[in-house]
Amino acid sequence: MIAQEKATKLVAIAELILMAEVGTKLTPSERVRIAKRQAIETCNEVLGYMGADRGYEFWVEVKQILEKI
Repeated sequence: MIAQEKATKLVAIAELILMAEVGTKLTPSERVRIAKRQAIETCNEVLGYMGADRGYEFWVEVKQILEKI
């Protein structure tokens, strides 16, 4: 999986979880904004545990893509 696909998948998963929790109380743009923030936090968590392992650069790239979305 490339970084762009992973970034998109993380946002989609976070948005689904958010929809399950709050339903349609938020606008689509609010859901995406919150989901993106959660996806970035997920990247931060992964990076915090990885150190300089092989996948570190991949997760840095995923986070950078999320920040540009």
